[in-house]
Amino acid sequence: MSFVAINRLSAIKNQMRAMSTVNKIVHTASAPAAIGPYSQAIVANGFVFCSGSLPVNPANGEVVPGGVKEQAEQVITNMNEVLKASNSSFGQIVKSTVFIKDMNDFGVVNEVYGRRLGGALPARSCVEVARLPKDVLVEIECIATVSK
Repeated sequence: MSFVAINRLSAIKNQMRAMSTVNKIVHTASAPAAIGPYSQAIVANGFVFCSGSLPVNPANGEVVPGGVKEQAEQVITNMNEVLKASNSSFGQIVKSTVFIKDMNDFGVVNEVYGRRLGGALPARSCVEVARLPKDVLVEIECIATVSK
């Protein structure tokens, strides 16, 4: 291999490395804005890392009325909007984490999650927590692949 070809190959490898480390901030008005110094999601290296979705109505910034079922529905709606803005979908989720205020609500949250994800079965953890932002009852974060 010539010196020129080796230099060209090295330049291509460096360019590919640089491209793979570029992070894209995701923002959509169809989901609630972040309530702190973070992004709704970040796309990096073929994955989207979604921040926790809260049961907040994006139109007015308020927690949706009702109980854990209504909150879980809104959380998943918001998560779907962020995934769509990231060029991803429920079927591309590889890992999710569900945070619930009361483990007694697991069954209700699980029913909404299973129905809304439409048969997608990503790896998942569910954790009971002492408190969530805005004193909500459920929050879900996820990691998914992105479509090219």
